[in-house]
Amino acid sequence: MNAAGIIFSNLHGRHIPELTRMRTMASVPFACRYRLIDFALSNMVNSGITNISVITHNNYRSLMDHIGSGKDWDMARRSGGIKLLPPYITANSTPMANALYSSRLEALKSISQSISELKEDYVVLSDCDVICNIDLADVLRDHIAHNADMTMVVKRLPVITAEEKSRVIFEADSDGRILDCEVRPQPGLREQNVGLNIWVITRTYLQSVVQDSIAHGYTSFNHDIVAKNASRRNFRVYRFDGPYGDMSSLAGYFKESMALLNNHASWDALFNVEQRPVLTHVRNSPPTKYAASARVRNCMIADGCRIEGKVENCIIFRGVRVSPNAVVKNSILFEDAYIGADADLNCVIADKSVVIRERVRLSGHPALPFYIDKSTML
Repeated sequence: MNAAGIIFSNLHGRHIPELTRMRTMASVPFACRYRLIDFALSNMVNSGITNISVITHNNYRSLMDHIGSGKDWDMARRSGGIKLLPPYITANSTPMANALYSSRLEALKSISQSISELKEDYVVLSDCDVICNIDLADVLRDHIAHNADMTMVVKRLPVITAEEKSRVIFEADSDGRILDCEVRPQPGLREQNVGLNIWVITRTYLQSVVQDSIAHGYTSFNHDIVAKNASRRNFRVYRFDGPYGDMSSLAGYFKESMALLNNHASWDALFNVEQRPVLTHVRNSPPTKYAASARVRNCMIADGCRIEGKVENCIIFRGVRVSPNAVVKNSILFEDAYIGADADLNCVIADKSVVIRERVRLSGHPALPFYIDKSTML
């Protein structure tokens, strides 16, 4: 595939501040053993993209640990591979410049030198929180067939909640050509072309966009590039029909995670697609041990755990310990969490290395899960 990839690791982190206070959005754990960036990376690698850049912002140490050399994605290469691009700050940066970027276009401007050195004919841009399994090679073929300047991947969805107002709606004609875009749309029941934050863009056009934005001080990709140029450039939509996860809030993260337990069709369309596996960093951990007292129902449990209590409708990451007589329902336990004896949890998200002592009772609600910060003891 004659394309390079660029992944934005920090955009939309403000939507889930609880999970991104100490990590990038790209590093947020998902589905028992994955990180959010695994989906964007896997989509690109499975489509033959071998030159991928990840734009960082802050809190990206865990992201560096997760990606490593890129060997888990077969990207430990002499030429190309995965590169983490740190924030670009010049020696003459002012305190205002040190605030770094806050939008997609500003992020692209911060790596303008790297973009100018790209040799591939096309570039795939993707946010890191895109939970879908998509054939980007097919998107590229559609882009080339229509001689497009830029192709946005969209999904026909209604915007029905205030949280979803962060989405972007693209108005397109019957042939798929974009006429206009709407940022922060008003909620309604009518299905619209909702952007999935995946683009294919011709490399020469991307380079001209970045240089023009630097010259004119443009900051918004959708306002300053898409909306202003839709009438005179060939911008198109590519409609994606597969499952897609929305991470617009902590409740949205909880909903999408819990859906994996109950919707087997969505699970298969995400993780069991032939020739398009979701790849992640592999660790050598012992199998999970289930004691005679353990009672497990409808759960996803990673390796390296010890289960001695009752768990039901839960997603449990590596190294978790659930003590005897503890009851954990409808919850997500991140790596190395410890649940004490006789504890009772419902609708809880426990971050890494959380310790819940004996007889503690905590309960949230699917619309407002109870979140416990990293390394907290309760």
